[in-house]
Amino acid sequence: QVQLVESGGGLVQPGGSLTLSCAASGSSFSRNAMSWYRQASGKERELVAAITSGGTTNYGDPMKGRSTISRDNAKATVYLQMSRLKPEDTAVYYCRSRSQWGAIYWGEGTLVTVSS
Repeated sequence: QVQLVESGGGLVQPGGSLTLSCAASGSSFSRNAMSWYRQASGKERELVAAITSGGTTNYGDPMKGRSTISRDNAKATVYLQMSRLKPEDTAVYYCRSRSQWGAIYWGEGTLVTVSS
């Protein structure tokens, strides 16, 4: 069982930056692929960024070039740095873990609101 706790969301002005964190429980963090998704009101959940256990990254179209995913295995934490935020980036951002056996876990999400 993996528990994921996101933090760092909040209100930010357009053009601003924000860094989200996702702290994971369990001893298998370093072997898990981690990713960030987001879901805006009335829309489907979409991939923002992903990072494999080996550190390979992949970005979804919505924030490509404006976001950076990273992980700290010693802290069992994955980060999402976001910059040049736009009002359309307003969403609940979710952390996801996928084990080497395919088990998937989600966090509860953290709300990011981009507004002046």
